[in-house]
Amino acid sequence: MRSLDLAVLLAAGSPGGSSCLASTTSLEPAGGRHTSVAPAKFAERGKKGGVYAYEQRYLGDESRYAVVIDSKQSQLNRAEQALAQAVEDGHPLLSRVPHVQVTYERDGMVERYYDLTLPHRVFDGHIRAGMIDGQPTTQTAAYRAVRDATPANARALLETSPVTLVFGGWDSSRRSRQGRWRSALVGEIVGFVSASRDGTGVLTEPKPGMRGGARVDPVGMQINLGKKVMAETAERQRAELSPGNYDGIVKVANGIKPGDAKSASALGLGGIPPTLDQLAGVACDTIIRTHVLSFATLRQMRFGAGVEGDAACRALLAALALNALARSDAELYLRANCDLVEAEVPMVRLDQRGGEFLDVEPLSIDAADLLLSEALAHAEKVADVTWSGLALRVTGNPDIVSGAVDTDAEEK
Repeated sequence: MRSLDLAVLLAAGSPGGSSCLASTTSLEPAGGRHTSVAPAKFAERGKKGGVYAYEQRYLGDESRYAVVIDSKQSQLNRAEQALAQAVEDGHPLLSRVPHVQVTYERDGMVERYYDLTLPHRVFDGHIRAGMIDGQPTTQTAAYRAVRDATPANARALLETSPVTLVFGGWDSSRRSRQGRWRSALVGEIVGFVSASRDGTGVLTEPKPGMRGGARVDPVGMQINLGKKVMAETAERQRAELSPGNYDGIVKVANGIKPGDAKSASALGLGGIPPTLDQLAGVACDTIIRTHVLSFATLRQMRFGAGVEGDAACRALLAALALNALARSDAELYLRANCDLVEAEVPMVRLDQRGGEFLDVEPLSIDAADLLLSEALAHAEKVADVTWSGLALRVTGNPDIVSGAVDTDAEEK
């Protein structure tokens, strides 16, 4: 089986090259096929609580229902996070990948955010609202070059925020000349589930079961407080409580009549009796992780380097995407009650056009690092690419960070 080397990427990045590289991996629950997994939850408009996303898919020739275990957005975020962690760790090669850093100072601590992890990447509001060397970001020549980049010449993005070209970005708030870059890399994890058919043979969308949730408080399953104590307890923790939670507790306290008491559950006191009010896990007979790298997307971009140089730039972006993929695939971390393991070696196939495919060896992290190193050296030589790490240092607007309120419950 052929290795995925620079020659393959250069050919794929040249006119008439491969359309896509696809990587598929069979996964299974770490606890065994008898265990269920916790798919991703999505908010449903107008309803409390989350729901699972079921879609009809084909598994082989059979139409089945599949549940989305990890969405495209989540898979890309995990790939970006893997790169960001390598940069934070001072990886000698990945630290050279151009990136944008935004810093905030909050409660005496410096917080750093990158285009690698901000949701809109280089077009993120935190970057646009900040300052570079005392000048608003959007008024600097360097950032204006990034915003004005087009597929006809994406050089400024390549040398400032290449992850935006790989994972996509949309400058949606700009009045005109909005940058719209689709993601060259996509991916997801889905699990196929059993589903019944109605009288006409049509598949019926599965409905998840419910599971019980409970919390035991060793002090007492119910703790009631009077008005004064509840209000004072909330006040002492006010700085740590979300404004909505604090206001709710105060409202309850103010409603307590003299001599009476009410549950202090909003303060995290007392237990929760077992109730079937949470979505249960889902049993899947087949779980598949899929990633697709689109060379057709990369070939829409030019970098002002001529035919050979542009192909080198595309190969460099492809190598960066594959590096992120190798790192994120190596960390099968999703969420609680969703621990998965690889059931087989990933299968990686490169489209050869006309119904032909080339199977290539999956990349290890070391092999991905070597490929990226070779792609960067070649791009430096034939396209005069310069990658030297931090490209833009943005000081975040302090008014924004002071207005940040985190009211979402963490996923346990």
